[in-house]
Amino acid sequence: MASKNKTKKSAPAKATKSQKEDNQSGFLKQVEVKNQALGYLPNDFPPIGQIILLGFQHALTMFPATVLVALIVGFHPSVILLTSGMATIVALLGSYYGIGKFIPLYYGSSFSYLAAILAVTNATFGQPVSDELISIAQAGVIVTGLINILIGVIIRFAGGKRIVDMVLPPVVTGSVAAVIGFALGKAALDMASGVAGGIPGGSTQWWSVAVITLFSTILFSVYLRGKGFIGMLPILLGAIVGYVVAAAMGMVNFDTITQANLVERVWEKITFPNFTSEMSATAIISISIMAIATIPESTAHLYQIGLYVDHLADEQKRERYGLSEYVGFNLVLDGIGDMINGMFGGAAGTNYGENNSLMVISRNYSGISLLAAAVIAILMAFSGHLAGIVTSIPTAVSGGLAIYLFGVIGMQGIALMITEKVDMFDPKNLAIGATIMVIGIGGHIGYNSFLPIPALQGIFPSGWPAIATGAVVGIVLNLIFRIFKTEDMQTN
Repeated sequence: MASKNKTKKSAPAKATKSQKEDNQSGFLKQVEVKNQALGYLPNDFPPIGQIILLGFQHALTMFPATVLVALIVGFHPSVILLTSGMATIVALLGSYYGIGKFIPLYYGSSFSYLAAILAVTNATFGQPVSDELISIAQAGVIVTGLINILIGVIIRFAGGKRIVDMVLPPVVTGSVAAVIGFALGKAALDMASGVAGGIPGGSTQWWSVAVITLFSTILFSVYLRGKGFIGMLPILLGAIVGYVVAAAMGMVNFDTITQANLVERVWEKITFPNFTSEMSATAIISISIMAIATIPESTAHLYQIGLYVDHLADEQKRERYGLSEYVGFNLVLDGIGDMINGMFGGAAGTNYGENNSLMVISRNYSGISLLAAAVIAILMAFSGHLAGIVTSIPTAVSGGLAIYLFGVIGMQGIALMITEKVDMFDPKNLAIGATIMVIGIGGHIGYNSFLPIPALQGIFPSGWPAIATGAVVGIVLNLIFRIFKTEDMQTN
């Protein structure tokens, strides 16, 4: 299936039709034959009703993190939702018409850039900053996109996955992925406890809702697996259970729905990048350099999702997609997404591990459902009531979901290293993985930005971000071991 698409790039419309027919008939067989693995591969086209539900589940998954970034850095949440949807649509269509198959990733605002953007906006949580400061930060986001595109093109023409594996071998990408998931653990617990909602020390009420949400979601994901389409909606079902319980306990603020504007005038909040301000150079350097962290992250996400997509294809006895071969192309798509964000007022982004986790849990990798999620994100940007419904979800519910989703991100990193047969008895691999894990997880939770470099204090006044530091240390160690090989370091 994938190879057929690849060989018919010159006739995408014809390939699209045959692909849809093939995948729809494939899905019908999955329903009729009980022992065949249920799930959707990237080019599969589910029925319209399912697409909408699966898309809303994706939108629900990406919403808290994407909007939280906006609230932290002072950007307009509605604009960030708009650009997130636009970037995702362009990336998905770019992958389909570029390589004949969807690369199923959702593009949202990245936490890796928070410290760098805050150094420009100096925002107070929940308070929008001036459009002038947003425009200055946008210059850095634009350059971030250019860097991703440049590196993606270099990888594409310099050897593709072979080159990536030399600089970012599975022990690096897997460890970085694990760090991203586990380092976000405290953020998930803060949401679950009520600390993120402004309750010092947390609240038993918050914890109760979070635990009910968490266990409901886990039970749905485990016991509904293989029970038909409903088994693909564990996050949505878990969120509904948590929301009902929270509403019964008086924790849902319905004012966000009833008092919302029917139509948000998003076009009035769009801003454009400013490259001429005295602060523009600082913004460009401080924000764009964080691609050091997001390039390994993006690569890890692609490897992870490619691993699970191929596993489902094997179970369904269908042709593998081999998404890991498109690392360079994926970075180009990342870069285009950032340029869209930077052009219209969105924060620097990345493909979302949370949505990867959702796909692994639900076994739904359909690119069409991600396109639906992107459209829903755009509708939320313009619809005050639709955004209000999602905004009304209590932090405790989001926290219960986040514990599961963030944990799955980390576990996917471990699964990647296991699948790629990373030898953990090799002292080189132990050294690389250990330093990335401790610096990334410990540094992010305990310090967030913790490495003071005097020459860079003007750019990073609070220090170099921890996850980026862990990734850089791992990359450097790997290159040292490649350059200075020793026969003494044998596998035990």
